[in-house]
Amino acid sequence: MYQSDKTTYSRKESYSHMFLNSCIGRLIVLSGIIAALLFVAFFTVPSKEAMEMKITSSINECIEANYETKCDKIDDAVRNMTSLFTKADTVTDSKNMEDFCKYNNIEIYHHSLYSTARIHNNLNMEGIRVGIGIFGIVIPTVTFSDMILRVGPVRKDYNQKIIRNTYDDEDLGNNPDFGDTYN
Repeated sequence: MYQSDKTTYSRKESYSHMFLNSCIGRLIVLSGIIAALLFVAFFTVPSKEAMEMKITSSINECIEANYETKCDKIDDAVRNMTSLFTKADTVTDSKNMEDFCKYNNIEIYHHSLYSTARIHNNLNMEGIRVGIGIFGIVIPTVTFSDMILRVGPVRKDYNQKIIRNTYDDEDLGNNPDFGDTYN
C-alpha cells in the first residue's frame, strides 16, 4: 500500500488543540464565556430613572391601545416588543396616567444582574411584574389586566360571589333582566 501524503500521519497535535477538543477544555471555555456575560450584565443594569421612564411610557401605550380596541395576548406581545424601540411623547400630562397613578404604584427593584418593575395596587398587593431591565435594555411585559383604572363594587353583600354581568341571548329586548346586578 502506498501513502500519498506522509505528513498527515506524522503530524503531532499541539497542546492547545488537544485542550480545546477535550471535555474539560470545552467546559472551561464555556464557563469563561458565561463569566464574561455576567460581568457585562452586572455593569449594564438600567438605572431607576430609565426603568421608570420606559415602563411609564409602555403603560401609557397599553392604556391607549385598550381604550381604542380591546387587545388580546398577541396584541400585548407585539405592543411590548415595539415599545422597546419607541416611547410616548406626553406621558405625565395624560388623563390615562392620572387614573393610573390614582390607583396603582410602580416600584423598581434592583438585583445584582438585572432589575424588575412591579405594579402594586389593591388587587395585587405583592405586585405584578411589568418590566425587566438587563444589558441596558428595558423589556416591558405590561398588559391591561395588570392595573386598576376604575373603582366599582365587586360584591353585592358580604360573602357573596363576585358580580358577573353575563347573558346568553342576543336580543336583549326593552327591559332585559341581567340577573345579579348591583342596585
